[in-house]
Amino acid sequence: MLKKFFYVIGILLSILFVSCSPKHSEIIVADYGDYNINMDEFENAYAKNIGSYDKAKADSIENYNKFLELYVNFKMKLRDAKVRQIDKSEEIINELSEYQKTIGTSYLLEKELYENGLLDLYKKRAKEIRVSHLLIRTDTLSEEEAYKKALAIIDSVKNGQPFEDAVKKYTDDQFSRTKGGDIYYFTGGMIMPEFEDLAYATTVGEVNPTPLKTKYGYHIIKLTEKIDRIPKIRASHILIRKDPNSTDNDKKQKDQIAELLKRAKDGEDFGKLAAEYSEDPGSKQKNGDLGFFSRRQMVQPFDEAAFKLKVGEVSDVVETQFGYHIIKLLETQDYPSFDEEKNSLRDLYEKTRKNSDYEKLVEQYSKDVNLVIDDNNFEEIIKTQEPTTVSEKYWESSVHKNYGNSPIFSLRGKQYNIDSLFSYAVKDSKVLGRPVNVKLLTDLKNEYKNKKVIEAKAAELIKTDKNFAALMDEYKNGILIFKLQEDEVWNKMKMDSTAVFNLYEQTKENYVFPDRVQYNELFTKSDSLAKNYLSMLNNGADFDSLSKQYNEQARSLSLGKENLISASTNLLSKAAYKLENPGDYSDILKYKNGWSIVQLIKKDSSRIKTFDEARAEVTSAYQDYESSQLEKSYVSRLKNTYEPNLFYKELENAYKN
Repeated sequence: MLKKFFYVIGILLSILFVSCSPKHSEIIVADYGDYNINMDEFENAYAKNIGSYDKAKADSIENYNKFLELYVNFKMKLRDAKVRQIDKSEEIINELSEYQKTIGTSYLLEKELYENGLLDLYKKRAKEIRVSHLLIRTDTLSEEEAYKKALAIIDSVKNGQPFEDAVKKYTDDQFSRTKGGDIYYFTGGMIMPEFEDLAYATTVGEVNPTPLKTKYGYHIIKLTEKIDRIPKIRASHILIRKDPNSTDNDKKQKDQIAELLKRAKDGEDFGKLAAEYSEDPGSKQKNGDLGFFSRRQMVQPFDEAAFKLKVGEVSDVVETQFGYHIIKLLETQDYPSFDEEKNSLRDLYEKTRKNSDYEKLVEQYSKDVNLVIDDNNFEEIIKTQEPTTVSEKYWESSVHKNYGNSPIFSLRGKQYNIDSLFSYAVKDSKVLGRPVNVKLLTDLKNEYKNKKVIEAKAAELIKTDKNFAALMDEYKNGILIFKLQEDEVWNKMKMDSTAVFNLYEQTKENYVFPDRVQYNELFTKSDSLAKNYLSMLNNGADFDSLSKQYNEQARSLSLGKENLISASTNLLSKAAYKLENPGDYSDILKYKNGWSIVQLIKKDSSRIKTFDEARAEVTSAYQDYESSQLEKSYVSRLKNTYEPNLFYKELENAYKN
């Protein structure tokens, strides 16, 4: 009975022990004063420092220990900065505010504009669509009349009129009229974003019920096909050219291509047929191989036939303006992953969709930040004032004197006026010095308004986005540490010339010149000329005169002519150093792309540098030593204050949860 009692007690104690054990993330790995560093904080900090969680997990306990020591010092410094209220200084607050505004805008646009825009473009480009359209231009009709006409045509199509018939009767696009409005296949990033978006949103086989307004007029869109996109194909072809002088409708050419088609379909080697019979000189020598090409790169009949083939399949005869083709599909290219496409997508996005997406984003954010436009007198203000330019002279103009405080818009109740607009404009090199007119100021106003809307929205990020808040914390910590280092180390450093000299005396063996040499060179690309020059030198010719007259390569005055250089620098310096006396010259040396003869000017054996020669290096070493001592002293004071404890044993469990 007693044994059973102890057994039950043992179980209860073990349960109690387990329930009281801290979670892995809450294990304390260090403390300083009243503050703890838990495992979760350490793991995140170390992973960020080394580059990734996987790298951190694979690292050694020795490196964990070293990092913990540095991290505790870092945390004590941050606490010291707060005790000193450095984070409350106006200078720091202003710097953080400016950083948050600048980085917040970039962060917001990257996340909300680029990331979403690139992903949307990638998804669109995974498909290609074929579209027909009917255009009602607005240069002959008013916008209202064109819109009503477009709606009436849509109703007639709904009631059974074939879309192609409506196109022939009503469209103002003469290019697609004869094709029933067909504008062929396209994919994301190829045409106007608004047209593209509506087309992709339309159901295959249907006419979109919403007329689309563009700068050309109103479009009625019909989606005829949506298929998986093949970015590129590789094909081979046989071409029999049309005869411009034919009177029998190319009967001979048609018979020939028909015979070649039969032979190809019967299994003859397509490449050999192309090499023998094709009349396309560009591909004939390559067995008809055209290499890889993308949609719309070839003429439409050829393109359409080629992209419908399966690998290894041979087409029927395809007629183009060039003649009669037979096509064989050799290879297709798969649609790449998002990561593979990201860089090229970004370039395409910036050229095609970024501006329109940016305008939509600003419009969305304008509601969030309560944008109120208040520029009723804007145009009149500009029209009625004397001519001025975008420059500092604005502040002397009547526009500033009479209307500087006139509002143009407000955000969350904060008003922006004409003066603030010109303050923004004079910082823009693109418009600086340009004469002011309504159009310029209107464009600037819209640009300024959009910028302020994005900035106002970005100001919310620190409350709504954990990643951005963490980024701001990192930057703030960096500023505080920098300020502490400035106060505790850099501003306390004093240059003591006597101490610098004493350091040189104690460590002069660290400042040593290697064997050095100074030499002249006579270079030629011809071995026979080199032999001739050596003969001339042997017969008493002056080396310097020959070098100036015949040297074929400056080579920075032979590198070694101007100053002493290390004797081990290259083949020439080694040869020059072996010479005994100034004025001696070498035999012919094969060097790089020619032949050289070198003459010794001066050589200096390895020696300890004088104080003057080593001054810069010694001064740098002294500064490093002094800053290291001041840093140690500062950290020592912090340790005396916070009495940190580092629990290295706990780090054996790091990244093992």
